[in-house]
Amino acid sequence: MSVLLEREIGKKALLMGNEALVRGAYEAGLDYASCYPGTPSSEVSNLLYELQGAGGFRMDFATNEKVAMEAVAGASMGGLNCLTAMKHVGLNVASDPL
Repeated sequence: MSVLLEREIGKKALLMGNEALVRGAYEAGLDYASCYPGTPSSEVSNLLYELQGAGGFRMDFATNEKVAMEAVAGASMGGLNCLTAMKHVGLNVASDPL
């Protein structure tokens, strides 16, 4: 099992920033994530994809940043805890639904 999914209380782990983001989303009860990969956020989407079954959440790769934002907005309106990740220059593509 990945260190990102361990539940041992008090256990410390050395994580990179993207790994810490995924761990925080998992601890917060993530239900659904939709991401458009691109450096520097590629690790987030790849980690979520690898951990989705064991972590109890679902992750989709979107066709672009706008689609990712719309997917998590819809899922959030349905009551799910959601996360999206994209590169900073892709935020202009997601600005309409944002």
